[in-house]
Amino acid sequence: MDLISISQRIKGKALDLGFTACGISHAELLQRDFDYLKRWLSEGYHGEMNYMARNVEMRANPSLILENAKSVVSVLMNYFPQINQSSDSEFIISKYAYGDDYHKVIKDKLYLLKTFIEEFFPDAKMRIFTDSAPVFDRAWAVKAGLGWIGKNTMLINPKFGSFVFIGEIIVDQYLAADNPFEKEYCGKCTACLDICPTQALIQPYVLDARRCISYQTIENAEPIPEDLAPKMKNLIFGCDLCQDVCPWNNKSKSTQEVKFNILDNLLNINAKTFEEMDDEKFSHYFENSPIKRAGLLKIRQTVNQLGANVKKN
Repeated sequence: MDLISISQRIKGKALDLGFTACGISHAELLQRDFDYLKRWLSEGYHGEMNYMARNVEMRANPSLILENAKSVVSVLMNYFPQINQSSDSEFIISKYAYGDDYHKVIKDKLYLLKTFIEEFFPDAKMRIFTDSAPVFDRAWAVKAGLGWIGKNTMLINPKFGSFVFIGEIIVDQYLAADNPFEKEYCGKCTACLDICPTQALIQPYVLDARRCISYQTIENAEPIPEDLAPKMKNLIFGCDLCQDVCPWNNKSKSTQEVKFNILDNLLNINAKTFEEMDDEKFSHYFENSPIKRAGLLKIRQTVNQLGANVKKN
């Protein structure tokens, strides 16, 4: 079987496994993304995410992750919810955290895809990732023809928008590559920049993470800066504002992955949800949820800081 046929079979299998899209690119140095990241880091836009400044070369060069890397199989998985959080909720969480932790859901499917690839290349060496290692996920997705990077720095697919998780398999075998997505269709639209209450998008395609609500409610262990907290409304874990207003997300369709459906205990979150919790109850309550990552102390801290915003509303 020729490489084109094998690649088509791999992409077909990915769809059969429940991925929304799949594309393939040649593994090579991503010089432009490497240069951009170095400039971004030099400005301090990564805040306290020190891991972003580690293994910078590895992010751009897949051969430093897997020896003799030849191809990158990129997948997207839609997580746009069937049911949104209750409008009566005192506090709002990002849609990506509605259901089970996407890392496990996607990795389980990627391992099945890896097993399928081994049918064609029994001796292949492969590594699997989904937002879990120094990999330029969005850049590889663009290179695989799966979309473009929008002004809000999110990957946007022209068929189903930006509410997607990204994963990849790096393979030490040559596969037939797809054409890169070389256009971008944001045009003159600035909806994402205009909606951001903390002005984290300081210009098109440039995010100052230190001002980002997602960073402040998930990554930053310290209290939210006093100048930002009043602007953050009732968003206690992540933020979807720049995606919600994107015209391309008018095409979003509900995910078919039941594990991404909103958990019943998240439908209506309020301050009382966390008042009587200890660490054990928190871990049990959010056992399979990405919210567990922030930890009870950080969530309580955020709830207390943003509680004043809720009262004003």
